Amino acid sequence: MSGWLSKFRSPRTRRAYAGDLLIWQRWCAARGVDPLRARRVQVDLYLADLLDGGAAPTSAGRRLSALSSFYRFLLDQDDLDITRTNPAAAVRRPAVDAQHSPTLGLTREEAVALLDTVDRDRGPQRRRNAAVLRLLLHNALRVDELLGADLTDLGRHPGREDVHDTLTIRRKGGRRARIALAEATVEALLHYLEHRAAAAGCGRHELTGPLFASRTGRRLTPKAAWVLVRRTARDAGIASWAKLSPHSLRHTAITLALDAGAPLRDVQDFAGHRDARTTRRYDRAREDLDRSPTYALSEWLARRPSYVPESS
Repeated sequence: MSGWLSKFRSPRTRRAYAGDLLIWQRWCAARGVDPLRARRVQVDLYLADLLDGGAAPTSAGRRLSALSSFYRFLLDQDDLDITRTNPAAAVRRPAVDAQHSPTLGLTREEAVALLDTVDRDRGPQRRRNAAVLRLLLHNALRVDELLGADLTDLGRHPGREDVHDTLTIRRKGGRRARIALAEATVEALLHYLEHRAAAAGCGRHELTGPLFASRTGRRLTPKAAWVLVRRTARDAGIASWAKLSPHSLRHTAITLALDAGAPLRDVQDFAGHRDARTTRRYDRAREDLDRSPTYALSEWLARRPSYVPESS
């Protein structure tokens, strides 16, 4: 399995696909099915069980994609004694609403409460936690983009009107992207790094390694980020705290950026989406009839001179 997973650059994809394959193997074991000799009918039954068990169409579709990718990999290995077909290849994927994102996000008021709560925290990692949540919420980062950043990725870059504090991250597919940091985010980062440097007995610019480190100096883990988001949301009195994740803050950031009036094109770049249709899924106001272009168009036409036919 390690050879198959090594094909994927994203640690998040590798973790998700490894978990998907484990679920499939357990399903097969419970029914006496050899995964290396599975047939399409068994994958069809597996899909039905996923959906009947409450899996979202997007999750079920991803698990089928993982299986199909795994079997394609096996078919490329000449020394494997398996049926020479991909049992997941022809299975119809569940329909997914392209205009809907299943991720649970926060309202503007809940987002403010989350930041207020982390700022009031008096725990030993409060400075780091405040910086982590601001980067997730202010920059719509994926958790792997955040936790994969190093101290050397911080920088400054000139703009047309000002010099921007920046962080260079690795997007999906390995793309490198330079993102701007808000003043409040920079302030939280500086407080964290100055305290970290003091604890290490060195200057801030002498620090090395990951941008966010654990108490032992190792890179902060996705599990720690999940725990941080849920614990802070619980302390903030957010009712949905147990269903939140770091990706919920990414969802929130994209949605609120659109609500704040940022142009769709800019929010697409902000989120690192290749397709604007993906970004559109986060626009909660897209069905708001108050925004219908019919009003602007009709008013614009009403200001035009009346049409006078040319005389013959």
